Amino acid sequence: MTANSTPDDGSQFLTQLGQNSAQPASPEEARLERVPAPDRGRHYVVRFTAPEFTSLCPVTGQPDFAHIVIDYIPDEWIVESKSLKLFLTSFRNHGAFHERCSMQIAITLVDLLKPVWLRIGAYWYPRGGMPIDVFWQTGAPPEGVWIPAQDVPGYRGRG
Repeated sequence: MTANSTPDDGSQFLTQLGQNSAQPASPEEARLERVPAPDRGRHYVVRFTAPEFTSLCPVTGQPDFAHIVIDYIPDEWIVESKSLKLFLTSFRNHGAFHERCSMQIAITLVDLLKPVWLRIGAYWYPRGGMPIDVFWQTGAPPEGVWIPAQDVPGYRGRG
């Protein structure tokens, strides 16, 4: 790259990174962005952790809290992290059950990235005295890829 050329990493097409970006009012309004994956053809795991994820109960309007872990193996694309952060925080005023929020995140990423493999672990804090954890993956990961454990302990209350 010369002093007058633009980067060839896809970042020139991003609209949020490096900009003052307004918080989307809902997941449907959020704009996830992607860039070409580096090292295409190699299998490696990308992990995003959102330990303070929030959404709203669709019935009571009360806040729900979760620790979300997203692991994926890129194919052609990787998600741009600022756009992912804005997407995840757009759930703060979004009313949906735990299962719907968790799957909406996963399916939106799969549709955008078309990864080799993706899994989500959504560790929700108790609602009505019972934690509801949601786990999903696209299928078996490729053989030979090191997939680290998510290491989020199950809810144990105060004990």
